[in-house]
Amino acid sequence: MLPFGGFIDKLRFSADNEDYSQQRHCGWQILGLGSGTVTSSSSVSVEVQVTPEQIRFADYNYLVVFGCRSARHAQQMAPSYKALLKQAASNGVTLVTIDNACFMLAETGLLKGNQVSVHWRHAQEFMTAYPDIEVRTEQLYCIDKKRISCSGGSAAIDLAIELLTRHCGRTRAMKGLADMIIDKPRGQLHRLESLDNETNAGRHVSRAIGLMRDLFAERKTTDELATMIGISRRQLDRLFKDEFSKTAHDYWHEMRLQHLHWRLVNSNHSLTILAEEIGIQDTSYLCKVFRKRFGQSPATLRHSNK
Repeated sequence: MLPFGGFIDKLRFSADNEDYSQQRHCGWQILGLGSGTVTSSSSVSVEVQVTPEQIRFADYNYLVVFGCRSARHAQQMAPSYKALLKQAASNGVTLVTIDNACFMLAETGLLKGNQVSVHWRHAQEFMTAYPDIEVRTEQLYCIDKKRISCSGGSAAIDLAIELLTRHCGRTRAMKGLADMIIDKPRGQLHRLESLDNETNAGRHVSRAIGLMRDLFAERKTTDELATMIGISRRQLDRLFKDEFSKTAHDYWHEMRLQHLHWRLVNSNHSLTILAEEIGIQDTSYLCKVFRKRFGQSPATLRHSNK
């Protein structure tokens, strides 16, 4: 609901001369496959205003698709939305995906030859499922011809500002930011400080954690990680022990296991594929350490969460 509400509210502020919520300078409608309401995972229901039979896609610039509860759900919804998405695209409408909605478009084949911005939590999952699509994890949003993607969250507001700038001018696009308690928009290449600085342990540890996340699938050693940061392995371990009471290797190992746990619950990919995502080839060894950490096998966890 955060990206949905933020995106719509930015349109609302820019659409009117004052703050009367009138759609003077831009307009939008909530489109659904059928009439009624759609209930979000946070139990908030949104009313569908129009169905595909009631609109002319040629009258619209964009079709914005917001993500589902999980990437897997977005993929499962693809067959239901495929005809709608293709109809919009064939009428020249630019398709916009927010958060994991990019999985839906990729599943329908509508992202072939395009670059895509993916939420950092879903990046490895997306690259595993669609290795031929170029992923831009360093971008809040990506505008690539008639396909636009946004990583989600508050970045949807930044994307709305960019689209409004293109059609209504910068002044109108910036209108209402103070009301939304936003200082300034972020460009598509903005790097999240919160992603690089998850702790107050200092720049070396923060940099190490960022690299650990980026290098999930690569078989890098902790010694190589320390070299990339510019300090010794011993110094890196000391910093991690001071902050987390564990070595850098153990921290990275736990991060990988937590990623595997999340993917087992939220995807249908085989254990072999998921093992490759975290840089481990031996699935027997992986099952052993997983059971030791979580008290159950990967198969048991997945079965219990179906």
